[in-house]
Amino acid sequence: MSTSPAQEAGRAAEEGLARYLVSWHPEPVVDHDDLDAAPTAALSAVLDLPQPAAGPGDTLPLLWHWLHFLEWPPQRELGEDGHPLHGHFLPPLPDRRRMFAGGRLRVQEPLRLGTPAWRRSSLHRVETKHGRSGEMVFVTTRHEFGQGDRSCLVEEQDIVYRCEDRAPSRPVPPDPDAALPREAADWSVPMRPDSRMLFRISALTANSHRIHYDAPYAEQREGYPGLVVHGPLLALLMAESLRRNAQARPTSFDYRLRSPIFTGEELRAVRDGERGDGGRVRLRVETARESRHATAAAGWA
Repeated sequence: MSTSPAQEAGRAAEEGLARYLVSWHPEPVVDHDDLDAAPTAALSAVLDLPQPAAGPGDTLPLLWHWLHFLEWPPQRELGEDGHPLHGHFLPPLPDRRRMFAGGRLRVQEPLRLGTPAWRRSSLHRVETKHGRSGEMVFVTTRHEFGQGDRSCLVEEQDIVYRCEDRAPSRPVPPDPDAALPREAADWSVPMRPDSRMLFRISALTANSHRIHYDAPYAEQREGYPGLVVHGPLLALLMAESLRRNAQARPTSFDYRLRSPIFTGEELRAVRDGERGDGGRVRLRVETARESRHATAAAGWA
């Protein structure tokens, strides 16, 4: 029995973005990296930090594995926004826009520089949800990292996708004169990112999304009041607060990216209250206009 165009349209609307994902089942893949020390030295310079790991045998700080296993697609395969048009774990959605939402990391032992490492990646979960900006697809990938026959880290990353079917929202511009309170905050790590820092972070992480380095595009095309600070940089800052203040490396680190921060804003990562259940430490990233742009919880087995 045939269906009318109106019925087909109604069925498509009911199925929503899920109809694009029915046959999408990417297989696991394995990648390799020599874990050279140069990216660690480079990020230390960008963040004005003493180099925490200098050579073969030294351990990578928490989350600094993000400097490795990078993908550099050919220039012709980038979309207008700078993201790759195609990729093994990129869902086949039309006019796809993405946002890094957060993740969970479990540490059995740290990765060591100068020792070849492997990463086994797989699709863990796909969900469609409805939010204020419309229908969204949540894709969770699972990455296991190891060296030799040892499994060292397991990380799940949550990426949110939506289709560009509406005008971009326009966040309220931050007050350039606003400043964080001067009172002391536990485990405080301050920062005021500018366009130079964001450009260098983009290069170090192979992140070509234009909202981080192309101000006219970010403002006119995406509707932001300025360049957007990388979400992973906020997570790294919370991990740096732990590295400076905790007495031991955590075995778990869960992080969530909640709302954007823009260049010129003063921000800081701080401890969020006292230790919680099981001795977990909670952290957050704050600015003068919001207290929780990003949050994290670290635990020790």
